[in-house]
Amino acid sequence: MPTASETARRASPALFEQIEEHLQHDDKPSVYLQALARTPAFDEYPLTMLKKLRDTPQSPVHHPEGSVWNHTLLVVDKAAAHKAGSRDPRSFMWAALLHDIGKPDTTRKRGEKITAYNHDNVGAKLAREFLSHWTADEDFLNKVTQLVRYHMQLLYVNKGLPFMDIDGMKKRTDVREIALLGLCDRLGRKGADPESEKKQVAEFLERCLSSDGRKGDQWQKQA
Repeated sequence: MPTASETARRASPALFEQIEEHLQHDDKPSVYLQALARTPAFDEYPLTMLKKLRDTPQSPVHHPEGSVWNHTLLVVDKAAAHKAGSRDPRSFMWAALLHDIGKPDTTRKRGEKITAYNHDNVGAKLAREFLSHWTADEDFLNKVTQLVRYHMQLLYVNKGLPFMDIDGMKKRTDVREIALLGLCDRLGRKGADPESEKKQVAEFLERCLSSDGRKGDQWQKQA
């Protein structure tokens, strides 16, 4: 398999295919992504959109692992470990990589507090822009975009925040895919408690799917 340095010298479509190959088949895609980040390709569009993640800070309370890039690498590895539970592993893995791509444009320091309000909606647009550089597959683009758009719903729904949109989420994407991505997102933090996070996801599914006659605790047993 070509190294990241060899891949960086290839034509753009080949680079996309190589990234996808590692996302789909590596146990820890972060190893390849870290190597890719040290090549000249990371200074070229659209990978510059990922490069920005390295310099984007996060709340040390919620993300002791550091930058958005550090968090993304952890999430991608967790997603690789859980992708067998996805109905569409290809879209799922790309969404894991791009889920926080909106944070560089939305992160603000408010005194001692670091926020990234609306990064989910901004990120959905940027994820489409990123992937459209390489593919015109509208079904794929839409699936990834909607996963990124709704990846924060787990928090919004469980906390009853005004940003929650259960009906819109159920109309535009698969709630169980959102749950799986949400689990990986929450596990991709330093010091995360797997059992506690699974309970949060089960609660989310209970609230979203109860009207369909399905139970979140059944998903928790399978996760």
